[in-house]
Amino acid sequence: MLLGAYDHTLDDKNRLTLPARFREAFLDGVVVTRGLDGCLYAFRRADWDRLVDSRLSTLDPLSPGGRRLQRHFFSGASEAELDKQGRVMIPAQLIEHAKLGKEVVVAGVNDRLEIWDRAAWRKELAEVEGSAEDVAERLANQRD
Repeated sequence: MLLGAYDHTLDDKNRLTLPARFREAFLDGVVVTRGLDGCLYAFRRADWDRLVDSRLSTLDPLSPGGRRLQRHFFSGASEAELDKQGRVMIPAQLIEHAKLGKEVVVAGVNDRLEIWDRAAWRKELAEVEGSAEDVAERLANQRD
């Protein structure tokens, strides 16, 4: 499980050094793609394959929503290997999509990393903290 949030920076060559805590988990490679809510997702290869098998490949390509989600995730996806310093190259199109500046946050979110522009992360975190109780209550009521 990937946990925690860490401040990092993108270097001049668009490389992100993964937090040391996460590097071993990504030794077999990483898939970086467009995320939701204005961030990027970085998956371990096995977690990416599981997402594709369980959710993305089951989307109906004849429905507009299915096509859009498949385009969103697959056309933006980039496979990469960490270099010896634990860095991964982030393609320019993904940097543009997430509006990443030099200062970023890498957050572990269960089976994926989320890569956020630092200012956007702080805004998102403030919204999450302000609504977590309401969301938890709604989800709990759905289970009843």
